[in-house]
Amino acid sequence: MNYFFAKTIESSFDAAVEKITDLLKEEGFGVLTEVNVQQTLKEKLGVEMPAYKILGACNPKYAHQAISTDPKVGLLLPCNVIVREVDENKVEVAAINAKISMDTTGNKDLSDLSCTVTEVMEKVIKNL
Repeated sequence: MNYFFAKTIESSFDAAVEKITDLLKEEGFGVLTEVNVQQTLKEKLGVEMPAYKILGACNPKYAHQAISTDPKVGLLLPCNVIVREVDENKVEVAAINAKISMDTTGNKDLSDLSCTVTEVMEKVIKNL
């Protein structure tokens, strides 16, 4: 089982970011953080690379359940989604498989919750 779900689509980069953000919103997830990796590496290291963003997606209901179960689980939150330019008008979008990351805790209650989150993330990627 992979630690991610991914799909490559024909789209502009900005349109793909907007589309995945909308699909996440439909499932109750908001994007709390947006890291522009391309811009950061250019500014800090002078490195050129294709467009690449990391979106920190969070569903408050699931986050509350997880943190109530184990306060340290915040180390594994939010659910990251990447959007990266593969080629002209081709973008890969990938989302974390929450089950894989939560299984590292050894907490069955978190593992059970992560199955739900994993199903949602897989659905979002498939719906791109």
